[in-house]
Amino acid sequence: MEIKAGIFVILGIALLSTGVECIPRRGLSAATVFDITSFGAKPGGKKDSALAMIRTWNKACESTEAAKVVIPEGEFRAGEVVFQGPCTAPKPIVIEIQGTLLADTDLSVFTSNYWVSIEHVDGVEVTGGGTFNGRGEDVWQFDADEKIKNAPLLPVSLVFQNANHSSIHGIKFVNSKGFHMKVSDCSEFSVSKLHISAPGNSPNTDGVHISGSTNVNVTDLVVGTGDDCVSIGDGNTNLLVANVTCGPGHGISIGSLGKREQETDVNGVTVRNCTLIGTSNGARIKTFRASPKLKASSIVFEDLILQNVTNPIIIDQDYGSKSKIEPSNVEISNVHFRNIKGTAAIRKPAITLTCSESVPCKGVELSDIDIVPVEGAKGKLKPNACLNIKAVFKGKSNPGAC
Repeated sequence: MEIKAGIFVILGIALLSTGVECIPRRGLSAATVFDITSFGAKPGGKKDSALAMIRTWNKACESTEAAKVVIPEGEFRAGEVVFQGPCTAPKPIVIEIQGTLLADTDLSVFTSNYWVSIEHVDGVEVTGGGTFNGRGEDVWQFDADEKIKNAPLLPVSLVFQNANHSSIHGIKFVNSKGFHMKVSDCSEFSVSKLHISAPGNSPNTDGVHISGSTNVNVTDLVVGTGDDCVSIGDGNTNLLVANVTCGPGHGISIGSLGKREQETDVNGVTVRNCTLIGTSNGARIKTFRASPKLKASSIVFEDLILQNVTNPIIIDQDYGSKSKIEPSNVEISNVHFRNIKGTAAIRKPAITLTCSESVPCKGVELSDIDIVPVEGAKGKLKPNACLNIKAVFKGKSNPGAC
């Protein structure tokens, strides 16, 4: 018995020396914890911890036991980080962010269009209550829409690429350089209980952007940025956005669609139970002129509350490309705007439906719409504007039909 006890002590020392700790996980089985400070990360924000984070992930990924990567309390500065699979560890691998990650302010350390990328992993869970601080305020003058000639693309704070059966919840994002988060080419993915904030004048700082993905749920978010709170790109199927509080920002948007030749259809998007406060748009679909042939169908915006929104309901198929003669080739159909209520600025129509002359919108329904001028506004809402569309208005319609 004494020999066995000695062996256990030696093994315990060995595990601690490699930065590995076994703890109970969810009361069912032991998880091996991989703490980034055991692999060289230093709190305080002075030393770059990117390499230590990558080393920590690699050890967790290669584990044959349940694994958890821990970023403890404190501030950890990092440049570009890639957590890459496939992994041997059982699903899910947990990334628990307790502290604050600080993005490097030197753009030269970002060789790709992201800060942290989690890719080619089947089963990862990001949680912990911590924060991604992109420190975008130091670099927004080089914004990615090329207002400045030869400006670099500003990195997205967190990208999930080909990360299936995965989730993120309980995380804060502050002042991303570019988009705060992207979900690309994923399936069975959950985004919930995030708090995302950046100034209303910060460029291209979308909250959550989803593209090329299937069966994604985005729920219970508080988002205020300088761009779309949630943006839905091409290639998405069966997407739910629910219980999002948005503002400031550009609203909740499908699109823009049709900018690139390789884009694919959007089918099955529901935006439900969301509140938009002081945003430039509410429920929006936007497509480029001279686009490739695409379809955007089976779209529902319902149960939305608006507070001082400039464009409450808008389809814009002239988005970003009014100088091009060829109309948009994105076919929009089977779209429902239901139970949308609240206040709007009086500078523009409450409802603007500008569809393509080559593929007019089909099957667009508006039911139980009640939008009034914001309190204190002098004047009435401008008349609704409809082009290349025969929309159906049902139930309450305030303001009236086109």
